[in-house]
Amino acid sequence: MGVVVAFEDKSAAGGSIDAIVALTKADMARVNATILSRTGSEVAMIPEVANHLISSGGKRLRPMLTLATAQLANHRGDGHIKLAASVEFMHTATLLHDDVVDESDMRRGKPAARMVWGNEASVLVGDFLLGQAFKMMVEVGSLRALDILSSAATVIAEGEVAQLAAAKNTATTEDEYLAVIRGKTAELFAAACEVGPVLADRPREEQASCRSFGMNLGIAFQLVDDALDYGGSDVKLGKNIGDDFREGKITLPVVLAFRRGGEAERAFWRRTLEEGEIQEGDLEQAVGLMRRHRALEDTIERARHYGAMAKDALALFPDGPMKRALVDVVEFCVNRTH
Repeated sequence: MGVVVAFEDKSAAGGSIDAIVALTKADMARVNATILSRTGSEVAMIPEVANHLISSGGKRLRPMLTLATAQLANHRGDGHIKLAASVEFMHTATLLHDDVVDESDMRRGKPAARMVWGNEASVLVGDFLLGQAFKMMVEVGSLRALDILSSAATVIAEGEVAQLAAAKNTATTEDEYLAVIRGKTAELFAAACEVGPVLADRPREEQASCRSFGMNLGIAFQLVDDALDYGGSDVKLGKNIGDDFREGKITLPVVLAFRRGGEAERAFWRRTLEEGEIQEGDLEQAVGLMRRHRALEDTIERARHYGAMAKDALALFPDGPMKRALVDVVEFCVNRTH
């Protein structure tokens, strides 16, 4: 049963991806064509599994950020198209793998690929997409961009393993949790934003600024995701509310509620998350404890903090349509409801 917690709706105050979608539309069409061509294979199951997820309505935010920061840096050339497609393939591969690790049934409002083709196919097609991603990176011919994205792949895997190690551990601290999401989520945002100015051969400080923008945006994005898992809507999220709770994931709302609660409340979290003994009504009780201790509101507040740092990271760049569009992306990510 879903439990909906109303967050303050700031959508009227701005926060839309419309501007970045419009500014990257032509390049994104080329990225999409590249994605379609690179999922082709004589092994029929590969395009079937890949396209099941790729065509399921994701926002394509990460490759869009690669295109946007390349434009921001006045990149001239075609390399950013293949790098953006590589970023999307890396992201899709991690989703295929994550759903197997998490035993998730739903992804973007439809059955997860593993529910249709099985765990083995999901993992192997994820590996195929990673292989294609690295092939495109090599074709671009930028050793620095290859280094950034290949390093990101390593850090993402480390983040996933760290999350696995922290799973069901209610002793996880806020700092430890933030380190996990820096790896598993924010690193790909950071790399996606850094490779644009690298291709454009911009000064190191501009490359670092774009990386900082992506890193802080990625942390904000994940923190909002954490809150929405307890306070969003099944229909808007495209997944089941409370999946993190049922999977025993320790996310920031849990960390805050656990720290701020009394011993009886901590016993509840240990029973449900560490021991996996979830009973009827436990999700509602979990949300109630989060409300009592402002865990969801404070998670969103922290997301806004990282969002502010992301916007500050763009200060090096002159004002213009793309810079304003990137600021809008931050507002969208922090204020979204899905």
